[in-house]
Amino acid sequence: MAAIISGRFEQPADRAAELAGKVGVVRFIEVAPVRAVMVDGEGRPGDASFGARMPGLYTTAYDLRFTLKRRGVERRVGMLEGLYWTVDGTTDLDLIFGPDRDIWRWTLLIALPDEATEAELEASLAKGRSKVAPEIAANLRIERFDEGLIAQVLHIGPYAEERPTIERLYEAITAAGLRPRGRHHELYLGDPNRSAPEKLRTLVRQPVERA
Repeated sequence: MAAIISGRFEQPADRAAELAGKVGVVRFIEVAPVRAVMVDGEGRPGDASFGARMPGLYTTAYDLRFTLKRRGVERRVGMLEGLYWTVDGTTDLDLIFGPDRDIWRWTLLIALPDEATEAELEASLAKGRSKVAPEIAANLRIERFDEGLIAQVLHIGPYAEERPTIERLYEAITAAGLRPRGRHHELYLGDPNRSAPEKLRTLVRQPVERA
């Protein structure tokens, strides 16, 4: 298992190294800040609530990709990511995974290339906003996202079966003399439209601080 050595976190050389992982192996990493297109939601996550927001996120991200390509910068569109928390701030997993998902709040996001200028970002964001309902467009935005020190572990399987993986992550955080802070973060390496549920790959991430 990757571990903190003398209180130091890994500093991956690139994004690919940052996203590497093995099931059950918790990594402690210092991640670089990114700019991301984001949109908020609440209640039970799923096709209906996510689906209405996807055109805004992906139109922004793909328009920016093609804008950069026209000036010779080749970048792929980033993966979908999600931040999750509860309206009352509870960390009780029995409540979080209970039947009342109305307590959930979330933000969907896609990281954007560093090479994009402010003008390019604004132009792509405007196109993204044109693809969603006005109440969603008002919330679609680009922000700087800086988590800093995090712990993460790879989960393979259905999203609904993440609890043991999350418990493993929290156990490792406590054993390392750390404590969770901020919002639960998931990075979706697999496409649910193309992969069987048992083969979906998700990085489960939690920002941390010293206890």
